[in-house]
Amino acid sequence: MAVGMAMFLGIDLGTSELKALLLDERQQIVAVVGERLSLQSPQPLWREQHPADWWAALDRALLRLAAEQPAAMAAVQAIGLSGQMHGAVLLDAEGEVLRPAILWNDGRSTDACSTLEAAVPHLHAITGNLAMPGFTAPKLGWVRAHEPAVFDRLRSVLLPKDWLRWRLTGEQVSEMSDASGTLWLDVGRRAWSAEVLAATGLGLGHMPRLVEGCAVSGPLSAELARRWGLPTAVPVAGGGGDNAASAVGIGAVRPGQGFVSLGTSGVIFRVTGSFQPNPAAAVHSFCHALPGTWHQMSVMLSAASALRWACELLGATDEATLLAQVAALDEAGRRSAPIFLPYLNGERTPHNNAQAQGVLFGLTAQHGAAHIGFAVIEGVAFGLRDGWAALNVAPGTSPPLSLVGGGARSALWAQLIASVLGVDLVTHDGGEAGGALGAARLAWLAMGGGLATVCTAPPLRQHFQPLAAQAALHEPRYQRFRALYPAVQGLYPKAV
Repeated sequence: MAVGMAMFLGIDLGTSELKALLLDERQQIVAVVGERLSLQSPQPLWREQHPADWWAALDRALLRLAAEQPAAMAAVQAIGLSGQMHGAVLLDAEGEVLRPAILWNDGRSTDACSTLEAAVPHLHAITGNLAMPGFTAPKLGWVRAHEPAVFDRLRSVLLPKDWLRWRLTGEQVSEMSDASGTLWLDVGRRAWSAEVLAATGLGLGHMPRLVEGCAVSGPLSAELARRWGLPTAVPVAGGGGDNAASAVGIGAVRPGQGFVSLGTSGVIFRVTGSFQPNPAAAVHSFCHALPGTWHQMSVMLSAASALRWACELLGATDEATLLAQVAALDEAGRRSAPIFLPYLNGERTPHNNAQAQGVLFGLTAQHGAAHIGFAVIEGVAFGLRDGWAALNVAPGTSPPLSLVGGGARSALWAQLIASVLGVDLVTHDGGEAGGALGAARLAWLAMGGGLATVCTAPPLRQHFQPLAAQAALHEPRYQRFRALYPAVQGLYPKAV
């Protein structure tokens, strides 16, 4: 690193990995480290993690950076945070965690969603969103109904990255993008809604202070600064929910810009200059991590995770091996492949059905691993197309969308999605950095960096344009995909 070069540290708390990234003021990623995280599912539909595991992973990651990049860590000017959204970390009066965190992909709170919708008839106008089991407020409704002793001891609720912030700074603070995913935020006003909080038995006193993502939320404690080789009292920025931070990381900060994320979940994110809710289509309308900016988002709960599932099911060595088999399929093999509904963990956009399940339809004795692998990546692309349709973007009006997340490493999958959506996709150098890069940029903005300088698009890696022949192959299969969900919907388990 150049002598005197300022550094910015981005921390991204994902579901399967915590990532820490050092960015210098030339927009160069100096180092990235990751620490794996495990997921617990003690009952069907339940998804939990222990916050102590997040903290241990963060400590290991920053100790690694301190050992490998001591000069860069000593030059850090600010820290930014990104993280998985919607999770509920419940604290008592002493700040002790009351139970494992209930995560974004947990589906136990369907009944609590109905209760909340009934209690606040104009919920959609306030929050811009349907009550879905993944959101934070219904999780608290479930705790109130099923774990009353825990609820009675509750004094504060923090989102996952904001619990890390509290451990870093001693401050209970959230920011607008992540807070939007709780269902307690008046998204248009960018303020907590006392009415919605009251409907879940909570008040403003249970909520953290709110800042914008590019504002300072508090200083790092002196003890932790010494432990990790960081400057004393280095500021911690508000940061952003994982998708908003990813948008900042790839430069999607102005209306019309956006991205497609192929991570554990699948997301289409589009920046808007005003609050534009569309709850009828199960579209999320949230604040962006930047002041005066919002975004719309379609979300499917299983994307790259569906490919990992297929690899385990089929005994493939890894995703690349299975994708190589898929690439070898001829056109006849692709046309004859099964149809896959990718609802392995329920679904949000457009169905809002936590009870939805995956389906492989049309299997025959002639089908092998390549056919199933093709069906899976195509089914994820079809789920993204459903989400793109829900955003109501006029055909031909969208600029190219960036493709990010682990699935973006596959050119085969990227090209398929571009053709299925009918939208140009581009990948960028450093696109795998995701929310960690955006978190570092938000830290830079908090120290006075200019938006035009900080939030540029990273260098272009590949450009995928829709292919007419490929689109024609998938179109009849998409129509079968669309017909399959209503045909099996009544056979799914009922919410309990």
